[in-house]
Amino acid sequence: MIEMKATELNEYIAKNPKTVLIDVRETWEYNVAFIKDSIHIPISEIQNRMHDFDEHENIVFICHHGVRSRMVGIYFQQNDFKNIINLSGGIDSWAKTVDTAMAVY
Repeated sequence: MIEMKATELNEYIAKNPKTVLIDVRETWEYNVAFIKDSIHIPISEIQNRMHDFDEHENIVFICHHGVRSRMVGIYFQQNDFKNIINLSGGIDSWAKTVDTAMAVY
């Protein structure tokens, strides 16, 4: 799994527009702030949704600070997914460095 800071991920997405962004936070958190085009799948539902995705897709996992998303990324890797990225610092970092108009909580 690759760890990317928010600014690095922003550049990566611009160069790789088919990257899948999966936000694993709770619904109330996602309603506060989210990255455009991200897919919301709460961590409690991720196991049931894993096979909605191709194991060769570039998949980024997002949470508040990067801990829950890292755990999900590891889980996906253990299930043969190859191109997993974790947003280091989470949506909090994204809001502070990439999209400063985004709400912080």
